[in-house]
Order: sequence, then structure tokens, then C-alpha cells
Amino acid sequence: MTTNHQTAVLKGSEHPLTDRRAAITAANLIRCAGLSAILAGILFIVIQMIHPIDTLSAVVTDRWVIVHILSVAMTLFGLLGVTGIYARQTEQAGWLGLAGYLLFSLFFALTMAFQFAEAFISPVLASEAPQFVEGFLGIVSGTVSESNIGDLDTVYSITGVMYLLGGLLFGIATLRAGILSRWAAGMLAFGTVLPLLLSSLVHHPYDRVLAVPVGLSLAWLGYSIWSERREKA
Repeated sequence: MTTNHQTAVLKGSEHPLTDRRAAITAANLIRCAGLSAILAGILFIVIQMIHPIDTLSAVVTDRWVIVHILSVAMTLFGLLGVTGIYARQTEQAGWLGLAGYLLFSLFFALTMAFQFAEAFISPVLASEAPQFVEGFLGIVSGTVSESNIGDLDTVYSITGVMYLLGGLLFGIATLRAGILSRWAAGMLAFGTVLPLLLSSLVHHPYDRVLAVPVGLSLAWLGYSIWSERREKA
């Protein structure tokens, strides 16, 4: 009788303990995602400041490789960070937040592929297929190239649309949700459309400075999650 009672007690306490561990894990994951957003924002700004000019001679330099490896890391941290930001406000952000999250996260995912190619493929092909590399560089700089790069320029243009619409919608949804910093959310919405507003005034590569507000907003939103979890702990 005693043995059965102890077994029942142990079985009854098993699920609350499991639920508690799951809750702690979820909270820690969101907090780590906040840290990822901070790192993504910082890297996003630093990369713009140290990015070499998009020329064939720059592709074979160590600086080029380092910058684009950092860019791969930035997109990974950005993808994790945006996921955590959305997870923190899923219900409050609504359908607008979901649409913004999907577009913005796809931007980071596709950009990661481009940055990987620029870090590890372009330097190898620079001497063997210089015209192809110049065509690849022309995607970013907007220069016309005789090289046929297929649909890569179209895909890159799509990532630009995802950046603009995704950041705008996600920023507005975060602002409306009212859980994280409203200033950071507003900066994200405004910062992503800033290049479009100033495209006729600021040309490449000087337009890289227009990415600074987005980097600041990502880091700020990430800190909002990070500091919030620390206070609750």
C-alpha cells in the first residue's frame, strides 16, 4: 500500500517537473536569441564600416574573406535573433508580425547564401572566371556586366524586397505589440525603408551607412529581450 502510494506521488510530480524544465528552456532560448540579435546588429554596423570596395582586385584579399565570413555569421545571428523577437510577441504581433517575420527571416536566409558564395567561392573563381565574379559583384553595386549569371540578380532583387517589406512590417507589428522597445521597433521600420527613400541621393558604396539604423534597432530589440529575462530571473 505504501509502495503504491509513493509510486502515485512520484508519477503525479513527474509532469510538473517536466513542464518546469521545458518552461525554463524556452525562456533561456528566447534570451539567447536576444543575445543573437545584439550580435547581429553590432556585426551589421561593423561590416558596413570595413567592407572593401566591390572590385575584382579586392575579392582576392584577406579583408574580403574576413568581412564576408563575418557577414555569414551576422545573417545566422540575425535569423536566430529575429526568430526570438517574434517568439516573444507571437500573439500580440498578429498576422502582420507573422508576415514581417517570414519576409525578414527569409532575407537573412537568402543573404547568408550570397555571403557564403562571396566568402568562399568568389575568391577562388576570381582568377579562373573573372567575368563571372565581376558579374556577381555587379549584383550588389548595380553595375552592368557582360557575364551571364543567370537568375542570381533576380534572386538578389527579391532579397531586397524582403528586406524592405519584412523590416517595415516586422517593425510596425513590434511597435503595435508594445512588449519590446517602441523606439527600437520604430527605428527598424524606418531604417529598412531609408535606403529606398534616399536611393537617388546616396549611391553605392556610400549607401552602406544607411544600414546603421537597422543594426542599432536589432541590437536594441535584442537587449530588450535580454534585459527583460534578467529582471524576471
